[in-house]
Amino acid sequence: MNKSDMLSRIEELEKEISLLPSGSITKKKMDGKVYYYHRISYEGKRKEKYIPLEKLNDLYQQIQKRKELEIELKDLKNNSITKQKQEKNVNLKFKTFVRIGEQLIKMASLSKDYRRRECYDTLSDFVFGKPQDKVFILYGLRRTGKTTLMRQVILNMTDEQLSKTAFMQITQGNTLSQVYSDLKILEDYGYKYIFIDEVTMLEDFIEGAAVFSDIYAASGMKIVLSGTDSLGFAFTSKNQLYDRCIMLHTTFIPYREFERVLGIKGIDEYIRYGGTMSLGGFNYNDSSPFSTKEKADDYIDSAIARNIQHSLKYYQDGGHFHQLYDLYAKDELTSAINRVVENLNHRFTKDVLTQAFKSSDLSITSRNMMSDRKKPLNLEENIDRSFVEKTLKTMFDILEKDEQTVEIDDVHANQIKEYFSILDLISDIDLIHLPREKEVTKKTILTQPGMRYAFAQALVNSLLMDQKFGDLDIIDRNRVLERVLDTVKGFIMEEIVLLETKIAQPKMKVFQVQFAIGEFDMVVQNESVPSCTIYEIKHSKEIVSDQYRHLIDEEKCQLTERAFGKIIDKCVIYRGPSSQVEGIKYLNVEEYLKGLAK
Repeated sequence: MNKSDMLSRIEELEKEISLLPSGSITKKKMDGKVYYYHRISYEGKRKEKYIPLEKLNDLYQQIQKRKELEIELKDLKNNSITKQKQEKNVNLKFKTFVRIGEQLIKMASLSKDYRRRECYDTLSDFVFGKPQDKVFILYGLRRTGKTTLMRQVILNMTDEQLSKTAFMQITQGNTLSQVYSDLKILEDYGYKYIFIDEVTMLEDFIEGAAVFSDIYAASGMKIVLSGTDSLGFAFTSKNQLYDRCIMLHTTFIPYREFERVLGIKGIDEYIRYGGTMSLGGFNYNDSSPFSTKEKADDYIDSAIARNIQHSLKYYQDGGHFHQLYDLYAKDELTSAINRVVENLNHRFTKDVLTQAFKSSDLSITSRNMMSDRKKPLNLEENIDRSFVEKTLKTMFDILEKDEQTVEIDDVHANQIKEYFSILDLISDIDLIHLPREKEVTKKTILTQPGMRYAFAQALVNSLLMDQKFGDLDIIDRNRVLERVLDTVKGFIMEEIVLLETKIAQPKMKVFQVQFAIGEFDMVVQNESVPSCTIYEIKHSKEIVSDQYRHLIDEEKCQLTERAFGKIIDKCVIYRGPSSQVEGIKYLNVEEYLKGLAK
């Protein structure tokens, strides 16, 4: 129906409706008899008029006819309004890429079949809640569901809300001035809900972000800002948008949410995906070997190193770099960051940043292969270690001490740790030494599995490129490569369990215990009782008595009970089915992690 026909039909319907009775029919029972009344509202008051039985059917038909015509009229008017808005929108000229109308709906529809993350309600409550002079900041690493969350909120809008919604995509080269210009146009045309994606790509965002809240949010707009530059948002929230923003961090995705949202099961799959939401199987750490440096360091370099460098560069004209500025200026900051990530214990110290680079994963795998009871293998004699580690260094821009032009000290290390903390990429776990329980050190664990797993896969690729390693028979080669990945998965699984337990049980104390020989991988203490549960965490699917030898060691248990209270449970968390052996509870890791939310 063209516009002229639509307007004619609207006029025709309005006339026809005006001739038909409004209101509704109600009935009342008095003295055992039923009487019918025509109920209408007039000037805010309800009136009822008795209907003789012979006129009842005719009146009913007319009222029903009016309702049908009113529905048709409403649909036509909505379509007319939509067409007018579409015609109006055709003439809108934006300086950034802005999606409205059909473009917006098509974009949002890409996420219509995706399950919602647990944090969806927080964003939804802001968008559909009462107006407030604050902006909403949705931030986190790539592939953690930020854009999907915005699309899902848009899909949940009414037609009226959609007609007032715009999605602005920031690209390289856009400026804050261009964004403000587009916001002014959108405001003039009555747009109320504004989503701005990758806003931290704006070089002047950190210094000029206050306008979003002070002018536009204060005038009634609901503004959602999204981006991967978490550090930039952190600086902004503490300065330009201080107490005028609501922040939602998407980076940390617990295992239970990964399985529920993606429908993908298994702790190894969670690790392989790098703790991200990557539907369709695409993730930073693709199962195929890395073929280029760009592919190998995509996760860490783009998600972490460049994130830090981008924010520090544009915040206070680089003045917040402090001691890291020289590293940044000499292109050596990425090397320092990647050295910390690769280091097994994630120690932020000068030694880690300056000592001769040795792959910790390769060293551990070498020891494990040598001590294999069934078929020991001297890996060091079957690889060119110098070549393998040189390949790794090239992939991750890691420099040796004699290649570093900046003298690194502990201040550099501490600043890198500070920025990792702001990005929520690390969490500290206490490591308590018994019998000297007052001797406590910190074990820093990484909250993002992909940061460590990327190195393991790069090591696999480096070994495959080594000619000497290629001389091994295929069975031994595959055994070594599998051991490399299993070793790293074991460390990562332990960190996942520690981190998720700590987050899910804030009233409990979660830590590790180190003895003169051996350790408990996790202790969960109820300080108020006091009592505790002791755990071993194994990447194995098999039950082997050696796994719980420390848990049944009387001396270790006595030291633990003296320091932390009665041991109420002894558990091994592993990948096999839950069961019980000799009083030791074997807990399936996926079931354990999903149960933490209950």
